[in-house]
Amino acid sequence: MGKTAIVIGATGLVGSHVVKQLLNDDFYSVVKVFTRRSLEDSNLKLKEYICDFDQLDQIRNEITGDVLFSAMGTTLKQAGSKKQQYKVDYTYQHEFAKIAAQNGVKQYVLVSSMSANAQSKAFYLRIKGELEEVIQQLSFEKICILRPSGLMGERPAKRKREELGIAVINSIVKFIPGLRKYRGIEGIIVAKAMINLSKLSAADKVMTISLDDIFQYA
Repeated sequence: MGKTAIVIGATGLVGSHVVKQLLNDDFYSVVKVFTRRSLEDSNLKLKEYICDFDQLDQIRNEITGDVLFSAMGTTLKQAGSKKQQYKVDYTYQHEFAKIAAQNGVKQYVLVSSMSANAQSKAFYLRIKGELEEVIQQLSFEKICILRPSGLMGERPAKRKREELGIAVINSIVKFIPGLRKYRGIEGIIVAKAMINLSKLSAADKVMTISLDDIFQYA
C-alpha cells in the first residue's frame, strides 16, 4: 500500500504541479487535497475536501496521512491587505500543520522563500521566516523547507512586475555570476524536488534546501 499525501495550496503554481505529479506517482496511493475550490479532476487517487481555512476544526479528522505538502501563498496585491496576506502565508499554514502533527502526520514539506527571516524588515520575508520557525517546533519527524527564488510558470493570476524582474535577472545572470542565486525557477521543478525529498530518509529533523539544491533534488 502506498503512502497518503496531503496538499494545501493545490490551486497555485507549485501546488498544482505537486498534485499532478503525486497523482502519477506510484509511491503515493492517496492524494488528499484541501482547497477552497474544486480541482475538477476525476482521478481515483484524489480525495478532495472543499473547506474554509478559517474553520479547520470542521475537517480536523480528515487531516491524516503520511506527508503534508504546503505550497500555499499569496501576494499583497492579491490578498488586499497585510492582514489578509499574513493569514494566508502564516496563520492558515501554521494552523493546518499543527492539526496534521497532532493527527500523527510524520513529515512536512514546505515551500518558503529565499532570504526568509523572522527578523527581516521586509514583511513578506518576515512572515515566511516566522512560519519556518514555528513549524520546526511541531512534532513532525522530518521537515523539508525549500527556499526558491522567483517562481516561473503559468499562473491563474498574472504577476507582471514579478515576472519581468525574473526575466531580467535570468537574462543577465551569465554576465554577472553574483546574481545566480536570484535566478528564477520553474514551479514544476520545485514540485519535483518537494516530492523527491519526501521519499528520502534524513539524519536531521529539519532540512533547509537552497535554490541550487532544489535544482539538484528535482
